[in-house]
Parts: sequence; C-alpha cells; structure tokens
Amino acid sequence: MGVIVWLIVGGIVGWLASRIMKTDAQQGILGNVLVGILGAFLGGQLLGGSIHPGMISLRSFVVSLLGAVLLLGLINLIRRGRVR
Repeated sequence: MGVIVWLIVGGIVGWLASRIMKTDAQQGILGNVLVGILGAFLGGQLLGGSIHPGMISLRSFVVSLLGAVLLLGLINLIRRGRVR
C-alpha cells in the first residue's frame, strides 16, 4: 500500500512542480511521478525532511515539492544553460 501512496503523491508533487517551473507540457505522467519521487528524496536529503511511505504530512509534502522544483531547475540549467 505504501508504494501506491508514493506513486500518487509523487505524481501530484511532480505535476505541481512542473506547473511552477512551466515544464508541464514537456513531460507526461511518468515524468511527473519520477520528478515527484526523486524530488522527495532530494528534498529530504537537502532540507532534512524524513519521508516515510504511508505517512504524508504537510511538512513532508512541502519538502517534496521544494525538492522537485529544485530538481526541475537543475534539469533546465543542464539542458538549456538557464533556469526558467
């Protein structure tokens, strides 16, 4: 059950991050899920948040979103040489 929660929340976080960074048209649902999950990991490592499967709090959601936005910013920087 925890994996399903990770996929759903990862998709939501990835979608929100892609809307914030204006990259939503470039990636599909799989891209959103991957960005959300990798962003949660990145945010947890950099911002000190702990993300546990099945335990979603507002703090962990915000940490995941910030990590996903940072990840998309890094991807844009590498691809285009600038952040949108």
